[in-house]
Amino acid sequence: MRKQFAKTLLELGKDDKLVVLIGDISHFLLKDFEESHRTRFYNMGVAEQSMMSMASGLALGGLFPVVHSITPFVTERCFEQVKDDLCYQDVGVNIVSVGSAFDYASLGCTHHSYDDIAILRSLPNMQIVYPAAPHELDTLFRETYSNGHPTYFRLPAKSHGLKTNPKFGEVETIINGKDVTLVVAGPQLENANNAVSELKEKGIECDLIYLTTIKPISEDSVGTLIKSLGKTKKLVTVEEHSVIGGIGDEISRICSKVPFRHTRLGIEDKFLLNYGSYEEHCQANGLTKEGIVKAIHEINR
Repeated sequence: MRKQFAKTLLELGKDDKLVVLIGDISHFLLKDFEESHRTRFYNMGVAEQSMMSMASGLALGGLFPVVHSITPFVTERCFEQVKDDLCYQDVGVNIVSVGSAFDYASLGCTHHSYDDIAILRSLPNMQIVYPAAPHELDTLFRETYSNGHPTYFRLPAKSHGLKTNPKFGEVETIINGKDVTLVVAGPQLENANNAVSELKEKGIECDLIYLTTIKPISEDSVGTLIKSLGKTKKLVTVEEHSVIGGIGDEISRICSKVPFRHTRLGIEDKFLLNYGSYEEHCQANGLTKEGIVKAIHEINR
């Protein structure tokens, strides 16, 4: 994903309005962009709050800034600047984060971030994009980087291996079914797809719906979700994020016109106190194929 980010930036660098600001990461990764466009590349060190305010000024001057650092440092640390300088003024700054959820599992709480979608969803004018494969990042970044609104790109370390057709603001139906609606975002798409295939062999058919845009979701996509839930009356959401304020809450909100039962798979209301790998944290929080299969069996009783 990060290699694709560097490649996409370099290709878009011919747009002389594109400016990159980094928070002391990805020096080598973005070396080609820096060498090709020295006057449009700034390493702001660990001054993330100043970096965000500077990006706002650049956007107000007609440029397309890209701010890049580790997730908690560009969401939690400088939330006030994101709110006041970006969203309140509705300026086209692109925040590209790495290390969401527990991608930096072994570094502990300071580098975990499973609340970023929740806090940024609360801000008017903020757009949230969650690509989980290189082609999704390339497509969605090109589509949105110059649209004039603050946009947050959540880049996971892991990616899925499925063929998808991302479009900004739209959900994508991967598989059609009749028993349970399964909505997923991020790299968990692969586990969800495998779970749906296994369940079909046991006579349980699921609508598998995939989100690459968390906010905004188009009216047509809301219609797709409501139609599915009107049919199945059962919803399972899967996300590498807190169950508070994530995609589960968003789907419940926008689909509240129809009655349905809902199971949320994600991080419960807790800190992740144990150290371990990404895979071990997924296992501990039910974010596996087996965890999804179990949740669907339980809600489909």
